[in-house]
Amino acid sequence: MARIFCVANQKGGVGKTTTCVNLAAALQLAGQRTLLVDLDPQGNATMGSGIDKRALQHSVYHVLVGLATLDEARATSPSGGYDVLPANRDLAGAEVELVDLERRENRLRDAFRQFDADYDFVLVDCPPSLSMLTLNGLCAAHGVIIPMQCEYYALEGLSDLVNTIKKVHANLNRELKIIGLLRVMFDPRMTLQQQVSAQLESHFGDKVFDAIVPRNVRLAEAPSHGMPGVVFDRAAKGAQAYMAFAQEMIERVKTL
Repeated sequence: MARIFCVANQKGGVGKTTTCVNLAAALQLAGQRTLLVDLDPQGNATMGSGIDKRALQHSVYHVLVGLATLDEARATSPSGGYDVLPANRDLAGAEVELVDLERRENRLRDAFRQFDADYDFVLVDCPPSLSMLTLNGLCAAHGVIIPMQCEYYALEGLSDLVNTIKKVHANLNRELKIIGLLRVMFDPRMTLQQQVSAQLESHFGDKVFDAIVPRNVRLAEAPSHGMPGVVFDRAAKGAQAYMAFAQEMIERVKTL
């Protein structure tokens, strides 16, 4: 059975898409059959995987509104080797259309059921807001991975996200839990970041992943080449951090 994880944070610009794309590629390199679901209308995870969002015949939008199956819409990343359920601007319209559909918050979960045996990991890249799209991701998932920067505002946003996850768990998806917090864009030279990191460890304990992703130019350059950072430059510190994170995820899933 596939393990489905949302990569979510209500704050924008915290590395959700970078984490999704690189974790998908690192898991694939580690021999795990992986599907990346792009639930953001901007389609950054799609482009970062080397798939042209402007040339799509079917996308996650068509799957959500019942115009295509997952099998018809999925594509394979030419650079990362993992499968992608791609997104483009069509997805922005799904927000309005889903309101009138039956089981509107479970459309993604229903789409996965038929293909559960095809994958070991499914990663869902959520938009930076609590929308109907994010809700579909949370209702389909077994757990949430929260990438966050070690800054004060990030701590403020984290409490909101934790409350949202608790509400979804209580009312819509009893399987949903926080898998862990991933510290990203980390700069050990900044005292504040070290302090926030220590606060996270003391408050969340083993929910904080050991892997820490540093600020890394090579990770930032990779999307412009249409490939994950772990493929673009595997020797880069950021790529090595995501490879370590993938191994940690494989081990953590065994205990769930």
